[in-house]
Amino acid sequence: MNAGVGNLGVSLAQFLVPIVISVGVFGALGGKPQSYLESGAEAHIWLQNAGFIWVPVIVVATITAWFGMNDIAEVRASFADQAVVFKRAHNWIMCWLYVGTFGSFIGFSAGFAILSKILFPETHPMSYAFLGPLVGSLTRPLGGWVSDKVGGARVTLYTFMGMALAVVALLWFIPAQGQAGNFNGFLTVFIILFALSGVGNGSTFRMIPIIFLTERMRDVAGKDEAAQRGARLAAAKESAAVLGFSGAIGAYGGFFIPRSFGTSISMTGDVTAALISFIIFYLTCVAITWWFYARRNAAMPC
Repeated sequence: MNAGVGNLGVSLAQFLVPIVISVGVFGALGGKPQSYLESGAEAHIWLQNAGFIWVPVIVVATITAWFGMNDIAEVRASFADQAVVFKRAHNWIMCWLYVGTFGSFIGFSAGFAILSKILFPETHPMSYAFLGPLVGSLTRPLGGWVSDKVGGARVTLYTFMGMALAVVALLWFIPAQGQAGNFNGFLTVFIILFALSGVGNGSTFRMIPIIFLTERMRDVAGKDEAAQRGARLAAAKESAAVLGFSGAIGAYGGFFIPRSFGTSISMTGDVTAALISFIIFYLTCVAITWWFYARRNAAMPC
């Protein structure tokens, strides 16, 4: 739940920062922007300063963490305790899948507005750019809840299938070969992509602890209670490390997806190549999820 609420920060930033910039511009123009612009005078705006709106929130959060999170020392783990996950195959598999869920959420959040403006120049993307991250954040707890009922692997499998189909649908709505495209269809499909990425975030987060608990408990099958207790503790440490590491790897989606759009446009003149590459990637995620986690007699059902 906390991760889903945390992701709301993306939507909140995309909603508030343009307002802060607008207020700054309004103030810089003396409250009379039209007459000021008609006069030919110059005004200097430092857009990067809009980020300072978050400083008070960060300070409060830091103080609260310092004084309110001093009761979790018992879950500390050394670097050596956590580094063992680099030897676990499922760490790298889940990193790949998490790029597909969380990476898609971050990447589409970063690239959606500018892509909308490039493909549909008549639109004003900042007025609705926050909607996608908002939907994706709200569906993340839903993904976790459904996964608790039917299994994380199954939800993840269907999520990647849905994302691949959604990108196929995008190809019908973008401008191409002289066609103007359909912005309403484009926006609707992108909102669906955000929703699916949120569901996938929740389902993959549910998979990770179960995978590592199952793996460690298999290692001590038939052993005494002390060994099993140690295995559960090791599983908790490894799961926490994998959750953090996969989240860091997944965040690279914020670079790769906008970069893919830009490269595709520069090389071919449109984003079709980028979208096709996304379809291929999501299909690899479908295959990996099915083979390792979702099929009957899978090595690690979860």
